[in-house]
Amino acid sequence: IDLHLLNATWKLNVVLLYYNLYKYFILCVHVQNVDDDASIHDKLLWAIHMSGLDDLLKFLACAPSEQQWSFHILEIISLMFRDQTSELLVNAGQMRSAQEKQKDMQELELLRQKELAEKRSRTLLRGARHSRFRGSYVIQGLKSIGEKDVIFHQGLHNFKNYSHDVGKPVRRVPKRKQMAQDSESQRRSALNVRLFLREFCIDFLENCYNRLMYLVKEGLIRERAQQHDETYYLWAITFFMAFNRGQNFRPDVVSETISNRTFHFIEKNITNYYEMMLTDRKDAASWSRRMHLALKAYQELLLTVNEMDRSKDENIQHSSNVIKSNIFYLMEFREIFLTLLRKYDERMQPRSFLRDLVESTHLFLKMLERFCKGRNNLVVQKKRVKRRKHSQKILQTEPTAEDLEQTWQIVSQELRTSESLTEGAVPFDATSETPVGEQRTEALVRIQDSIMSRTGPEALSLLRAARAVWPEGDTFGSVEVEPEEELELLKQILFTKLPSKLTLHILLYLILFASPNVVRPYIILLRSYSQNSVHTNHCITRMLHRLAVDLKMEALLYQLSIFSLFNKILGDPAATAYQELVTFAKYVLNWFFVFATKNNKAFVELLFWKNVGAVREMTEGYNKDGEDKKKSKWTPEEEEQLQRLYDKYKDSGDIVETILPLLCSSHTRREVVSHMVSMGLVDSMKDLKKERKGTRIVLWTEEQEQELQVLFEEFRDSDDVLGNILKRITAKHSKARIVDKILSMGLVSDRRDLYKKRNRSAPGRSTGMVRPSTYKFYGLSGPVLWLQNSLNRTADDREEDGVSHPVALVPLTEENEDAMENKTFQKLLHTVGIRAPTDGQESFWRISSSLSVHQLRSVAASLDLVEETATEGDSEGNKENSLTVEMEDNDNQEMRAQALRALLLSRQRKCASSKSKGKYEKISKKRRRVLDDDDDQRGNEQYLKSSSRILELLLPLPSIDVVQHDSL
Repeated sequence: IDLHLLNATWKLNVVLLYYNLYKYFILCVHVQNVDDDASIHDKLLWAIHMSGLDDLLKFLACAPSEQQWSFHILEIISLMFRDQTSELLVNAGQMRSAQEKQKDMQELELLRQKELAEKRSRTLLRGARHSRFRGSYVIQGLKSIGEKDVIFHQGLHNFKNYSHDVGKPVRRVPKRKQMAQDSESQRRSALNVRLFLREFCIDFLENCYNRLMYLVKEGLIRERAQQHDETYYLWAITFFMAFNRGQNFRPDVVSETISNRTFHFIEKNITNYYEMMLTDRKDAASWSRRMHLALKAYQELLLTVNEMDRSKDENIQHSSNVIKSNIFYLMEFREIFLTLLRKYDERMQPRSFLRDLVESTHLFLKMLERFCKGRNNLVVQKKRVKRRKHSQKILQTEPTAEDLEQTWQIVSQELRTSESLTEGAVPFDATSETPVGEQRTEALVRIQDSIMSRTGPEALSLLRAARAVWPEGDTFGSVEVEPEEELELLKQILFTKLPSKLTLHILLYLILFASPNVVRPYIILLRSYSQNSVHTNHCITRMLHRLAVDLKMEALLYQLSIFSLFNKILGDPAATAYQELVTFAKYVLNWFFVFATKNNKAFVELLFWKNVGAVREMTEGYNKDGEDKKKSKWTPEEEEQLQRLYDKYKDSGDIVETILPLLCSSHTRREVVSHMVSMGLVDSMKDLKKERKGTRIVLWTEEQEQELQVLFEEFRDSDDVLGNILKRITAKHSKARIVDKILSMGLVSDRRDLYKKRNRSAPGRSTGMVRPSTYKFYGLSGPVLWLQNSLNRTADDREEDGVSHPVALVPLTEENEDAMENKTFQKLLHTVGIRAPTDGQESFWRISSSLSVHQLRSVAASLDLVEETATEGDSEGNKENSLTVEMEDNDNQEMRAQALRALLLSRQRKCASSKSKGKYEKISKKRRRVLDDDDDQRGNEQYLKSSSRILELLLPLPSIDVVQHDSL
């Protein structure tokens, strides 16, 4: 058949045939066949291959005129390779290598050692002679129901399995608290089917992969796909890139998905899936599977870049270095694994997800260590911190002027003699969320780092590429710059101290993993050490080794559950098979027993998980209550200088501010004040308390009061009384002080009389209508919607479980985090009954447990009403002025109540008319409980009051008048 002659109808029928066949067998066939047996799915694949339809599928995937089938083709291919793994297809029909045979022999030897060890242990437990009387034993130290010890009536070989819970009915665990189960299924198909699929993969990679993945990615970006179609894209990245690594690795056949854009796309989807997993609790398992698929795609990208790094081709190695420098530089790529480890929840995420996460983290750290090898530091993106934090000390010192001069001599000589430049330098990423100005600064940092690493051609290539992107301003030189001028410009960049540059030492990055929230997932995975692969156990041991040995924080692992696990490993009959784990466990235990001789609280500390601060206290000494953690040391010379300066300036206003710049050593104000108290120079720290700005008493002279009265009489009839006074008064006082003075002089009785009067007949504005921009909530519409969803979700959970617990509001997006720090949004949270975090104990706002299900849904519906008021008020006003809103200066609460009652009446009539016409609009159960409940008058009044308070916070208008249209 000539595939080019098929018309669109035939192609559509073929695609639908493919799709329906695979969907039918997936939904209807659940038979679990053994490996190497021909299942129904295998027979279908073989029939399609014999009919030649697989060639038609590849033609549709690579033909330029068949772009509309791209998503269907990718979904059909994913259904074809269901239950298949890339490793099995790569090795299909090939002889097993000596390494694979040796691996199988090692696994068999491991099983044999386990079996022999179990036999020896059973022999030691039972005596040589057979006893008809098993005997009874008393377990000392273990109390029974009464005050006596437990009497054990079974053989000693069963004592390890004894528990008080033996014979008791198993307590049912609720579904939402059950551990997530793995849903991965793998099966080895018949050999002929595997050979056919292997050839299909090879042809698909060479002819179709790059083009098809490009079309699918464009469709996803432009939102021309159906919901969750990105999962097929993530699966294709994972499967075909893994197949390419095993089958004669060629980066060119998968070049479409080896880029920074792909990393950014996957990282964005991982974040989105995690947020949806928390918000959509009923479908959390599906979101968890999608998140696992995205993680495996990210892991495969790292494996491919790591494979490129091992290539003998210098161009491929350079491309790998460019990708790695971007991954290690950007914060979101550098901390994604750290975030996933901290947020791991075994109730939602299966053990296979944790295994892939641990292995991906191990690979990332291994690549980072290799990348930093030979360098003392790494230039990374500086993290934005809004609230003040103590700056961390950087272990790397700044290079001196002599070092910079020596580096420049080497680089300049290389640039003058070398003629080849590095190709493919990209200083700008259009898909990144980083502003253009910051990317310009980052380009300067990358150029400077290239010069510091003495790679002159790469620095010059980056400079010219940045000049092409940002030709304005001559930041990277003019367009017609000479070669000597380029060298001079590179020298200026090298000697310039860039503010956004941050050097990261590898040990400083590892400190971020020294946290109980990171160690716990590793210990959870280590509990199944006997079922883990050798590589998985190695990844766990290597991470714990980094924390205990590289960071010298053995005390981080001094925890009872960890020691219990170590005891199980050391007592395992087949412990020789886990030599790495056994060695590490003995190392930690030896250090603990040495530590116990120095710290008499060591065994008590085993009961608690520890962070970096607790580890430091355990090893360096505990601090007393109220004592500073870092106590500054004062030498006798410094104390003498402090005494002399105090005697000299003790009559000045703020003596501490006067003394601080005159001290030879650098001490903070708190340190100076506390040491002056300890020396007896002052009685208390309150005597040296810093005077706050704005607390001084403001004195008005008689002339200033007369001037203020004259200005008030002159402008009392103007539209802006206070503004005109501020422009013309000669006394330097703040606006608030002037208002207070006018009130105290009796010139006005209410401060609202000084407010600027609004012009009601302003040109370009319809009378009585509120501008649409007023209803933007000052950028809080997204957080308000997030708050509404959280309240509704909490109401559903409480209604289902029948139990009320405080629920934390965890902001996962930057927009929600900014809103949680907004004063207006915090007032809104207080209004709806959300409790602020307790100092020193909690970090998040919490929905109070005292709110009932009805109250939660009422408040959530009022938030929805506020948002819809903003949108409906604008749209209806533009149509026929059906609802006219007018701002006034009196009767705030009454007018708001009228507005809400009018809107309720309008909604009820719309609902009634829609029912009479037979067009029923589905209204959510949460809103109907508030909007359609006419019997409960008290609930409506409480709802109107709550809605009015929310309107007052989100729409800061003095008052609202509602003029009802005839339709109301």
